[in-house]
Amino acid sequence: MLNSLLVVGWLSAAIPQVGDTAPDFTVKDTAGTTYTLSEMVKKGPVIVAFFPKAFTGGCTKELTAYRERYKDVEQAQGQVLAFSTDDAETLTRFKTELKAPFAFIPDPDGKVVGAYDVKMPVVTVSKRYTFVVGEDRKVLKVSEGKDAIDPTGAIAACPLRKGGAEAKPTAAPAGTTPPTQAAPATK
Repeated sequence: MLNSLLVVGWLSAAIPQVGDTAPDFTVKDTAGTTYTLSEMVKKGPVIVAFFPKAFTGGCTKELTAYRERYKDVEQAQGQVLAFSTDDAETLTRFKTELKAPFAFIPDPDGKVVGAYDVKMPVVTVSKRYTFVVGEDRKVLKVSEGKDAIDPTGAIAACPLRKGGAEAKPTAAPAGTTPPTQAAPATK
């Protein structure tokens, strides 16, 4: 009996994988705006990006890349929530310095980090993980470590909404004729 309880406890704290239901949460960003994952996914995919520490090299590179590609996120009707165990004041400065157009979520107690099981051992610091969460909180993509620094895979995993805006085709290189109809996206 104890072994089965330990297995259930271990499985419930496992890092969500593609096809799993992402843990729901209600959080406030650095500006005091409240976000609830189960409500957000009704409007489009949500990129939940956990990063270890503000103002560090990898985290700056990752979140700058999301800033630079944010129009692509919006085109896919996506939203980005950047989570860190840093305090609100530190994340406010980091967001301002990066001129990031998306929400930074302080999780100093590691509640959401723990729910996604992406906490580093011993210290309350998040590992670098990105989850793309779609309708019904289904996990569509998981990236970790250095793969999570580049937002390309996360953006590509954002599905177009039924009945929503179509993705605009990217501009054709000079001297070429753009296609009349964009080919369907493949995974």
